[in-house]
Amino acid sequence: MVDTLSSEQRSALMKRVKQTGTAPELVLRKELHRMGFRYLVDDNRLPGTPDIVLPRYKTVVFMHGCFWHGHSCRQGRAPASNIEYWRPKIHANQERDARKESQLVALGWQVITVWSCELSKKRLGETIDKVVFLIKRNK
Repeated sequence: MVDTLSSEQRSALMKRVKQTGTAPELVLRKELHRMGFRYLVDDNRLPGTPDIVLPRYKTVVFMHGCFWHGHSCRQGRAPASNIEYWRPKIHANQERDARKESQLVALGWQVITVWSCELSKKRLGETIDKVVFLIKRNK
């Protein structure tokens, strides 16, 4: 499939993609808040600016979009077009994620990664239970 947009149009479109406050992130935050957890959002004092920071539990949560971070699920498949661009882009995102996670662990933080596919209606309860278990384990 050929890209029908010019590079300027594609760039403008990509700049409009939300990086924070995405629908999956809001679902996760709402569920954690409902369960009594209090947290900071997008704390840029920590490496990688974690999406959710639970200081009381010394835990951070990253909400990763499957496509952008190269998850091995159906939503994480790379596009068939412009592979020369997407493969290195997604690989660089994965390397950055690993580097930031290592930095946080070295600072004594527990790091939890939640993938957007894990917050489907079918899997939401299971995912929240897993996240809560991991958070409380670190207390």
